[in-house]
Amino acid sequence: MRTLLLAFAATLAISLPARADDVTVAVTAIVEHPALDATRDGVKEALAAAGYKEGENLTFLYESAQGNPATAAQIARQFAGEAPNVIVPISTPSAQAVVSATRDIPVVFTAVSDPLGAQLVRDMDKPGGNVTGLSDMSPVAEHLALIKEILPEAKTIGYLYNSGEANSVSLLAVLKEEAEKAGLSVVESAATKSAEVQGAARALVGRADAIYIPTDNTIISALEGAVAVAVESKLPLFTADTDSVQRGALAALGFNYRDVGKQTGEIVVRILKGENPGDIPVKVAAGTDLVVNKAAAEKMGVTLPEGLLGRATRVIE
Repeated sequence: MRTLLLAFAATLAISLPARADDVTVAVTAIVEHPALDATRDGVKEALAAAGYKEGENLTFLYESAQGNPATAAQIARQFAGEAPNVIVPISTPSAQAVVSATRDIPVVFTAVSDPLGAQLVRDMDKPGGNVTGLSDMSPVAEHLALIKEILPEAKTIGYLYNSGEANSVSLLAVLKEEAEKAGLSVVESAATKSAEVQGAARALVGRADAIYIPTDNTIISALEGAVAVAVESKLPLFTADTDSVQRGALAALGFNYRDVGKQTGEIVVRILKGENPGDIPVKVAAGTDLVVNKAAAEKMGVTLPEGLLGRATRVIE
């Protein structure tokens, strides 16, 4: 009898479903670079703070598309088939792939500048369906003000971007509008893959007074090529991504992407606790950091104003 009871107990243990608080969160990004990696880590940190801990009651899946949109679509279909509790796509291309792959699984996108333009949602306040998320729309007017503060004689901004990334195309339209208000003109140079970034940066030499790089995953993943051109040509290079300043950009005013990830994770937690994603308004990430690189400024022939250094969140020597 005891043997039968033990056998029954073993069978029951195998057939019992996972605990109600066991969850799976699947995260994917279009490429790996410091800002997107920090966003992923911030999501995991927010989940842990809410009691969802990997190895205990959380399965945390992560896949990078390595810069390939076709791979992003493949990952999206894979995750949709695995049916996690929530999918978190980081970046516009990954978000578009995931939203196209499922209508049932909750999706919380993040690091997407223009959710409406990317057709992820139809209404920021009432997204509806299975999708909500966090926008990192850049404060472009403030970026231009920063460039003019450092380079008061600047007249033309060179915009280095991937013309195939919806996020960057939307930001170009905003940049042109804000540049006109600031008395600046914009010239464009596009790279559709990382191998083209250095050549696209070189195409701006002699045509622009500064290079401005948005939160463009293709360009930022190959930032060092653009920085090399900027140093060689004494062409100051600014980005919207604060993590890029340590890699050689002159300055950036933007989000701390670890915090962006945390804010995203807080939305994920709300869904895990029972809220409908379609009822959660799409938020714009909070907070901006000013990061400057004194060594990069010297290499690019720029003297940074003392007032700017005094209010910087971080100064890289």
